[in-house]
Amino acid sequence: MKFNQVAVGLIAFCVSGMVAADQIRIAVASNFYVPMLEIARQFELTSSHSVVISAGSSGKLYAQIVHGAPFQIFFSADTEKPLALVEQSLADDDSLFSYAVGRLVLWSSAQDTDVESLLRNGTYSKLALPNPRLAPYGRAAVEVLMSLDEGIEAESSRWVLGENVSQTWQFANTGNTDLGFVALSQIRSSGSQSGSYWVVPRQMHAPIRQDAVVLVGYEQSVAVNEFLDFLKGHKGQAIIYAYGYEAE
Repeated sequence: MKFNQVAVGLIAFCVSGMVAADQIRIAVASNFYVPMLEIARQFELTSSHSVVISAGSSGKLYAQIVHGAPFQIFFSADTEKPLALVEQSLADDDSLFSYAVGRLVLWSSAQDTDVESLLRNGTYSKLALPNPRLAPYGRAAVEVLMSLDEGIEAESSRWVLGENVSQTWQFANTGNTDLGFVALSQIRSSGSQSGSYWVVPRQMHAPIRQDAVVLVGYEQSVAVNEFLDFLKGHKGQAIIYAYGYEAE
């Protein structure tokens, strides 16, 4: 009888654990994909929950959410799209927060190159940057270019626009363009030591704040809130800093 009671207790405990485990579905901007993978991996080591990550341009992920994609948390590369979801009653206002501030970098695949001088002197053939109409890193890049040259429109014929900062990295890192405005996190993520780069001073452009928001219906999810607590905690923040982002 005692054995049966213990067995029943163990079964109930196991079933309870299985029920408590949940799958967290995250949509994340492509520039934050690699650090998010590491954050999710570390979270899963200490949690019964699992994390499924979908990465892409913030615009495409936003459109998928508007059309009913079953994500629970949206990590955007900007502040506008999460706020737009709140305004459309698709996301919880109280959950909105800035999870990272990006650093803009001018990159060249060529070694031992003074990329800042190349930009300032205009001695380059092609310059890659994210499309400023779509990507916050692109808007920041244009602000930098305008601060260096008031006649910037005349230089735009030499620009190669990427759909997002990930595509821009591909253009610059493969040598298809001489220079490229990318995210510091991409250099850290790639572990590339073969190129040259200049970390653009913060005062040359507006902060590149990246906001996240919980979608409606998941505000009270234990799994979602545990994941966000982990991301905002010491371990999560250490990963974010290690990949070249800063706090608000």
